[in-house]
Amino acid sequence: MLEQFSLQGKVVVITGATGVLGEAFSLAVGKAGAKVAILGRNKERAEARVKAIEANGGEAIAILGDVLNEAAMLTAKNEVLEKWGTIDGLVNAAGGNIPGATITPDQNIFDASVEDTRKAVDLNLFGTIIPTKVFGSVMAEKGKGSIVNISSIAAQRPLTRVLGYTLAKTAIDAYTKWMAIELGLRYGDGIRVNSLAPGVFLTEQNRNLLLDKEGSYTDRAQKFVTNTPYQRLGKPEELAGTLVFLLSDASRFMTGEVLLVDGGFSAYSGV
Repeated sequence: MLEQFSLQGKVVVITGATGVLGEAFSLAVGKAGAKVAILGRNKERAEARVKAIEANGGEAIAILGDVLNEAAMLTAKNEVLEKWGTIDGLVNAAGGNIPGATITPDQNIFDASVEDTRKAVDLNLFGTIIPTKVFGSVMAEKGKGSIVNISSIAAQRPLTRVLGYTLAKTAIDAYTKWMAIELGLRYGDGIRVNSLAPGVFLTEQNRNLLLDKEGSYTDRAQKFVTNTPYQRLGKPEELAGTLVFLLSDASRFMTGEVLLVDGGFSAYSGV
């Protein structure tokens, strides 16, 4: 049974691997036995991820590139294929919020920046579509592989203030289902696409929304905690098991699904 959850010998590309959640994803995938391509824009962090995986006996490479640059993604794909000869999994972890796409409580919602909202959609949605197009083609060609997109509870229950992020993550859920259907019908039952939807986890992008200057919870963060049955925010490492499951053969008959890891937030009515 445990063999089903192993990623031993698989090659997995993780975009946004230099972020907070990306770090947890990279370590988890490496510990599960995969060879990991750390893809991000921060060289220092990317190399640190590689060293951490190697320290645990794993194998990894660091590749710098912008997920919105298709040429850069093609170069990254070639680097992975040169190194390991194939790609078995893709985690689309690049994304996050754009400050200008967040509406402050005292701001008129009709004054929200359309341009920044577009940037948030580009980063999260097209930052998923482009890598899927590039790296997914390798998996489609051999008819086997797993793609994991990163959604959000914002796509399940719209959250105030984060307009661009909400739009983008909702679109990612639709894209996940659409791509799962197309890949299954065209390339068979060996390739799948699913989404992992985290609840509220403290990251660099949302730090200013959740913590004040003293490091205490803001009113917004406290509302999340109050409306989560577990009465706390999530820890990045608590996403690891779900991610490994979705990448492993244990989920081989699952595609087009969105799995929430949110401490019960989306299920709770507040009463």
